[in-house]
Amino acid sequence: MREVFHQSLEDVQARLVEISELVTIAIDKATRAFGSSDISLAEEVIEADSIIDDKAIALDELAIEILARQQPVARDLRIVVTALRVSASLERMGDIAEHIAQLTRMRFPERAIPKGLKSTFTRMGELDVEVARTLTELLRNEDLSLAELLRNSDDAIDELHISVFEKVLSDSWTGEPSATVDATLASRYLERFADHAVSVSKKVVYLATGDWAQDTDSESVPATV
Repeated sequence: MREVFHQSLEDVQARLVEISELVTIAIDKATRAFGSSDISLAEEVIEADSIIDDKAIALDELAIEILARQQPVARDLRIVVTALRVSASLERMGDIAEHIAQLTRMRFPERAIPKGLKSTFTRMGELDVEVARTLTELLRNEDLSLAELLRNSDDAIDELHISVFEKVLSDSWTGEPSATVDATLASRYLERFADHAVSVSKKVVYLATGDWAQDTDSESVPATV
């Protein structure tokens, strides 16, 4: 019975890694689609989001079943509770990738990236993909040094996010209202994607150590996604 229980816990971890891999694919395709107005890539992201949702639901059901039948304690309990919380964050990250793809589809055949911000959004997209890949490795290996890499990437994305707002609020900004909306929405999505990844990393640190990572940063914009 104990062997079956531990196999179930290993299944939980494997499923988290699988979902994270799907999220990585989604954000990679979404940011590339956003940068090049590739409607085919955007549609792939939108259609695949239901797969991420379904796998997150299945993982949650497995975790709840383990809680009900096995009544785990100590680290085993932390694994199951953490899995439920991480699953929710990964599902939201998949939704964010879908939102970016939807922006691409909404503006097609025009480009969703306003003039003057292409390099900024390209870099934000690259960083988000790096974040997703690093998060997957963290979930797979519990290498806590990766949590610090995630925080550093998140800081870099935050700076780019601020620069987008400074650009669209400056006197030199000549973009149409639709361009302003696209820029602020896309920047917010990309910034929130990394925030969710950092949140997951803190949960993994908690799982490994039993201590919550201290968060000394505060967001200037309320979380909406």
